[in-house]
Amino acid sequence: TTTIDAALVQKMFLAGAKNLESKKEWINDLNVFPVPDGDTGTNMTLTIMSAAKEVSSIANPNMENLSKAISSGSLRGARGNSGVILSLLFRGLSKGLAGKHEANVEDYCNALKLGAEAAYKSVMKPTEGTILTVARVAAEKANDAQCKDFPELFDVLTTAAKETLDQTPEMLPVLKKAGVVDAGGMGYYTILKGMASVICDGVM
Repeated sequence: TTTIDAALVQKMFLAGAKNLESKKEWINDLNVFPVPDGDTGTNMTLTIMSAAKEVSSIANPNMENLSKAISSGSLRGARGNSGVILSLLFRGLSKGLAGKHEANVEDYCNALKLGAEAAYKSVMKPTEGTILTVARVAAEKANDAQCKDFPELFDVLTTAAKETLDQTPEMLPVLKKAGVVDAGGMGYYTILKGMASVICDGVM
């Protein structure tokens, strides 16, 4: 798969949402930053599910109506810090895909970068070792890798996200003290894994 169309993006998005929903309690248990209130998984799930509801109701998806649904749905459903950041990551991604008939790997990498930039800009003092870092490094590695197709791209993305996630306790002392990785970063990685399952299964 060297290009993806709107129908595939729709499938990927819904698979990412479903994977996050299935692991939300586990992500809540990791939640110690910025406050240990155990709701990061719930907030991110409410955010993505609001978008998923709009996305799944589109009968004939094109990048235009799909991008709008992802962007406005996640913004409307955004809860908590992690949800707001997630909605901005999706908004940037949507912006990068909107108006295209099909997206190639380069388009998608560019869209990921737009998402990470939008998320960083929205936070007064971006803290490294959070979902921001995981999203940014994954986008950078994806851009650097110059993958030839989508299975390879999602392999790079999920690997980079996981490696960065595993390093979050080294970046944020509060995580290290609690012996956990960042909850928001784990949520983002979980979404990527869900999306990857569609791309990688579709090929085999």
